[in-house]
Order: sequence, then C-alpha cells, then structure tokens
Amino acid sequence: MSEENQPHLDHRAFEALDMAEVDGENIDAAIANAGDDLVCVFFWGVDCFNCEMAKKAILANPEPIRALDLRWLHANVYAHPELGRRFGLHGIPVFMFFHKGKKLGRATGWHGHGQFSAAVGNARLKASGKPLAG
Repeated sequence: MSEENQPHLDHRAFEALDMAEVDGENIDAAIANAGDDLVCVFFWGVDCFNCEMAKKAILANPEPIRALDLRWLHANVYAHPELGRRFGLHGIPVFMFFHKGKKLGRATGWHGHGQFSAAVGNARLKASGKPLAG
C-alpha cells in the first residue's frame, strides 16, 4: 500500500496549510528561512489518534487557521525521534512556535481553534517582547 493510501498518513491538512516537512537535519534552516514570520512546527506521528483528530479539525475549518498567518512546518517524530528528545516532547501532537530561531512556546494537543489562536497570540506577544496575555 502506498503511503498516501494508508489511513493514518492523511497529509491533506499539511497541504491545506502549505506545511513543509522537516527533520532533524533541516529544521533549524527551515525556521531560519522563515525570516520575520512566526513559525509553527506541527510535531506528529503515524497512527497517533490525537494527531489525526488535529488534522481533521484543521481540514474541517482551515480558514481561521490560515488567517493566523503562520509559516508552517511539520515533522513526524516517530520517524525522527531525535526531534522529540531535542524539544522535550512527551506526547503528540505538539504545535511549537518559533520566531527568528527562538522557541516561543507550544500548544500541546488540539483543544480547538480558540485555544490554538490564544497560543499563537501569546507567541506573537513574546516575539514582540511584550508580556504574555491572561
């Protein structure tokens, strides 16, 4: 069975948000190449139920997520466990935010657009040097 036909390798959410795939060798360059954009790295894994739920939620309503104006990257931490170790991931999915190479925070799991949007807002505040909201 080819990768795109396997049920737990649905990449449509990656395509909907124009996510570039990264691994341990190119993640730093991909984050650096984002320039002044806020970067969100979606750490996921094959056969991860909660990762699939996050992808389905993104696909069901991608416009509010696109409106957050993020530069998206994604990494399969089961294929690249060094990323899980490096970023201290104890579960997935994790959405980690970076600006100019600096880690600004994370959203663990998918708990809806409101919580994700708030995490993005806090990352933007940190990027601008302002205190966190709420």
